[in-house]
Amino acid sequence: MEKIRIIDGRVASLRRENVDTDTIIRIERLSTVEKSQLGQYAFEALRYDKNNELDPSFPYNQPMFAHAPILTAGANFGCGSSREGAVWSLVSLGVRCVIAPSFGEIFHNNCFQNGVLPIVLPASDVALIDARTSQGDSLTVNLQTQQIRLPDGRIIEFDIDARRRDALLEGRDDIAQTLTQDAEICAWQAQDREARPWVWLQKQKD
Repeated sequence: MEKIRIIDGRVASLRRENVDTDTIIRIERLSTVEKSQLGQYAFEALRYDKNNELDPSFPYNQPMFAHAPILTAGANFGCGSSREGAVWSLVSLGVRCVIAPSFGEIFHNNCFQNGVLPIVLPASDVALIDARTSQGDSLTVNLQTQQIRLPDGRIIEFDIDARRRDALLEGRDDIAQTLTQDAEICAWQAQDREARPWVWLQKQKD
C-alpha cells in the first residue's frame, strides 16, 4: 500500500448526499474488470446522461479535474453495502483523499485498508474548500500535521485516529500493522502457553 504524507492537487467536487457504494461502482464490474482498471467505471450512473453519453457537468469528465487526487463529497458518502471495490475504484481513478461531513462506516474503514485518507469536516468547511478550489486551484493535505492548506493560505485542521494516521503514513493495512507487533504477539503466546497449556495442546490436536 502506498504511503500517504502530503497530497497536493486539484479537488473534484461531488456534493451529493448519500452516495452509496453501488453508485460508486456497480457490483457486476467487480467480477469482470481488473482491480487496477475499475476507475474507468467509477460513478457510471453519474458520469453518463440518459443518452449514455458523458455528462460534461460531472467533475471527472472535465479535463481540469479528470485526475484530481482529492474528492469532496456530501454527507454519508459510501453508505450502503460493504463493497470494498468502491474504494478500489477510487484508487484506480487516482483518488487519495476524500473529504466529507460523514461516511458510511464500512466504507470509511475500507479506505484505511487501501491507502485512501477519509477526512471528516463540518459541511461549512467542505463548502469552503469547494469555493476556493472550483477554478482548479490546488489544495494541500498534510497528514503529518493534520492540516489542509487552502489556496489562499488558510489552514483547516482535521482529526484522525492516531493508529490509523500512523498506518497511512507508513503504508500499512491492518495485517501489516499487526505484523509490526510480532514480537509482542510471540511473547504473549509463550506466556499463555505456560498459563493455559491445555488450550495449546487442544489446538495442536486440531
